[in-house]
This record gives sequence, C-alpha cells and structure tokens, in this order.
Amino acid sequence: MTTPHDVEFIGFAATQEFSESAGQGGSDPVDPAYLDTVAKAHEESGFDRVLIAHSSASPDGFVIADQVLSRTTTLKVLLAHRPGFLAPTLAARSYATLDAFHPGRVAMHVITGGDDADQRRDGDFLDKATRYARTDDFLSVVRKEWYSEAPFDHEGDFYRVEGGWSSVRPVEIPVYFGGASGDAVRVGGKHADVYAFWGEPLAGIAERIGEVRAAAAPHGRDPRFSVSTRPIVAETEEEAWARAEEILAATQERVGAPQPGFQKLDHAQQEGSQRLLEAAAQGDVHDTRLWTAVAKVTGAAGNSTALVGSYEQVAEALLDYVDLGVSTLLIRGFDPLADARAYRRLIDLVRAGAADRLAVPA
Repeated sequence: MTTPHDVEFIGFAATQEFSESAGQGGSDPVDPAYLDTVAKAHEESGFDRVLIAHSSASPDGFVIADQVLSRTTTLKVLLAHRPGFLAPTLAARSYATLDAFHPGRVAMHVITGGDDADQRRDGDFLDKATRYARTDDFLSVVRKEWYSEAPFDHEGDFYRVEGGWSSVRPVEIPVYFGGASGDAVRVGGKHADVYAFWGEPLAGIAERIGEVRAAAAPHGRDPRFSVSTRPIVAETEEEAWARAEEILAATQERVGAPQPGFQKLDHAQQEGSQRLLEAAAQGDVHDTRLWTAVAKVTGAAGNSTALVGSYEQVAEALLDYVDLGVSTLLIRGFDPLADARAYRRLIDLVRAGAADRLAVPA
C-alpha cells in the first residue's frame, strides 16, 4: 500500500508550448522565458519531477534539464535518453555530472525507440528487436560506469570497454523505462527501477504490471510503476466533458489541416500505441472516465488518453491506478501551462486520498 509521499507526480516541461489541440505556442523552438515559467509552475503546483522528452528533432535534453534544475529549487527532472547515439560511458558521465551539480534531482528515462523513421533521422538503421538488445547492453555499461569504484572491463554484443572508470559517480540515478513489446518487457524487467505505461484501462495496467514483475523477478528486481494520462478537469463533470469535446474538435481540425509541428504518424510498430488504439476501438470511455477519443484521432501518438471529470472524480480515477500498485503518475494537460497550474488541486486530492487509504485501525 502507498503512503502520500510514495505517490510521485511527474509533469512535462519543454522549451515551447505545444499540444495536439492548440498547436505550437510560437515560432521559436527554444523560448527560455516559457521554459522558466512552465518549470516554476510545476514546482509551485507540487510536482516532483518534469519529463524532458526526446525526438530526432528536439533541442538538446541535457541543456534543457540543466536549465530547469537551475531555475527551480526542489523540482527534479526525468531526462529521456535514446541509447545508441552516445557511448554508454559518456552518457553515464553526462547524467552523473548533471546530478553532481543538482544532487538527487536527476533520473534517466530510457526510450529505445519504436519508430524506424525517427531513428533513421539520426542515422540509426537497426531494427526494433536489435535496438532493444543494444539497450540491454547499454544499460549494463551505464550502471558499471555509475557505480563501479574500480576500473571495469565489459564485452557485450554492442559495446566493449576496457578499464572503464568515472571520477564522477552518483549516489543514485533512477532508471525509468518504457515499452510494451515482449523485448521491452524483457529488457525493462532486467534494468528498470520504474516501468512506465501509457494510460490504459485498469485491467490492462494490472495485466502489464504482472508481466513486468515476472520479467524482473529472475534478476532480483522489484520495479515501481508509472502511468501517464492527460487529465481534463473542471469544477463539475459536465464542464469537464464540455472541455473534452472542445479539445477533440480542435484536434480533429488540426489533424485534418496539417500545420508545422503536428502530423498524424503511423505508430504500427509501437505496441503501446496499438494497445491504446485497441481500447479506443472498443469504446470512447473505459472505467467510467478514461477517454480514448484523442488517441483514436492522433493514431495514439504517445501519451494521449485522458481522464475526464471533476477534480474529485479524476483524483479517484488516479487512485484506482495507485490501488493496482502504481506509485508514479505522469499527468500532462492539453493546455500545458494552465493545466500544470490547475493540477495543484488534483495533486493535493490524490495525496490526501492515498493518506486516507492508510488510515487503517491498529
């Protein structure tokens, strides 16, 4: 069972405002003032971390992470990383150096990459199964570089290191891991401290938790779990659903008339996307308020399922995931800055609800 402090909240920080429904907030891909504002809004709302995402077209995540950490006091970062483009020893030292300047505030989010086209934009032409095998080898080296007090050798299928050693070693950098394929579960079960899922129906999350735990057990690991959703909240349920319909209409319009910064991608290779689309095909609403309509319109491009309702209703829906064993909730709005501010109330309700669940008579 959780405690209120065990429920970790992760938001989303970027150098430019963007959502499926509203588009880009400006023409400049790097707006320092916006990053400053959105980072501080998350800190003030009680978020524990913000995700710094990655794609083949994104600004450099290490720079963004350092900017977020330098502009806030307690907010932590979850810095996404795609194995294969930096040597694992160099990547490990880059994370460790960032952590040295901001102790205890850095985590790695491993995204192996499910879109061949996006990988090839950065010059990676390996197939998906081979990428996961490379990620396995990569993380083995990263952990040695972080935690080995003496020089180490490593000879794997993708990386060979002789006398590896780092002068900068963190106390702990948690490894978060995403992916829905069998290869992802196998590799993530071996390495993940936190295994991340997109917002599936409750039954699907329970099933996936069981799969990851089974994959982790032979390695003596007991990972935590994360679920990502897009809460749409208002004072009343009626107002929340009205806002949801506005978001859907705006998203449909943008999908129908492509604009810079948005395109409907084919995520046929991503099993996580396919799971969301399968749920959407069965109905727009699951578990009373998990809404899949935007996922259907966008081809389930990433974190795209929403929880719709009043603050109290959405808090209860999030606590349903907590009851399954989820301890991290990644919540991101369709109006990123305004929603980050509004989620203060939602976060407080979830933490209070988690505390109430512990109020069991001795």
